[in-house]
Amino acid sequence: MESRFARAMIIFGSIFTMLFLYVPLALVFVYAFNNKIGQKWPIDSFTTKYWAQAWHNSDLHSALANSLVIALVATVIALILGSCSAFAVHRFRFFGRNSVSLFLLLPIALPGIVTGIALNASINNFGITFSLYTIMIGHITFCIVVVYNNVIARLRRTPTSLIEASQDLGAGGWQTFKYVTFPAIRTAVVAGALLAFALSFDEIVVTNFTSGAELTIPKFIYNNVRLPRNRPIVNVVAVIVIIVMFIPVYIAQRLAGGGGEGLASVRAPSGTGTGEAIGEAPDIAETAL
Repeated sequence: MESRFARAMIIFGSIFTMLFLYVPLALVFVYAFNNKIGQKWPIDSFTTKYWAQAWHNSDLHSALANSLVIALVATVIALILGSCSAFAVHRFRFFGRNSVSLFLLLPIALPGIVTGIALNASINNFGITFSLYTIMIGHITFCIVVVYNNVIARLRRTPTSLIEASQDLGAGGWQTFKYVTFPAIRTAVVAGALLAFALSFDEIVVTNFTSGAELTIPKFIYNNVRLPRNRPIVNVVAVIVIIVMFIPVYIAQRLAGGGGEGLASVRAPSGTGTGEAIGEAPDIAETAL
């Protein structure tokens, strides 16, 4: 058992960490209602006028639409490529398998500015016009990693006896995937997609090197935070981004923490013959475990 001193230090460290992380965010919320342009403490008066200005800002509308489209497209493509890569690395043995995992993880391990410079050079060398599509390409490079990590981690935690039992009972590859494998990993897939969306929505470094004149929410914040008159609107936008990001990250955290739920959610399909055999597979596997 820990001593009282050790427990006190753990509690103190936890509280200090939470304050260190969230006090600056709380200040952003407060300053979003500040009546003055200057950010001085304590605040003399509060107002919501900058929220109205943000609501009617055409550049902000365009940036928000671009960020949502980019994040959605990047998430969908990364979901497909990342999941397929995870299945390939987990299920098959081939030459260079470990190297594939390394190269898949490398884009998120490298500093964002290095990835941005590399993408910028490639876009220029191939004569591609900077647009929303080039931003999507840049975001996909690191969104794939998030999906891949979530899916392969869940695949490694899923007992192979479930798949083996399904196959022994006559199920084909698609039936095994539909009724056994996917229910076991779907929370990890959704969590990976939500995290990928969150990362893409607020990415600034890679976006700066691949966007050209296109405007996104992070670029809007970056461009206006240096202008004192626009800082109140930037605070409002920052609050909106925090709220938008909190939702998918919270859901992803809840789903990723529920690894057992994926196995428990395997259901027997309705039907006869092979379908009934598949339905018995989870019970046999769980008994064997």
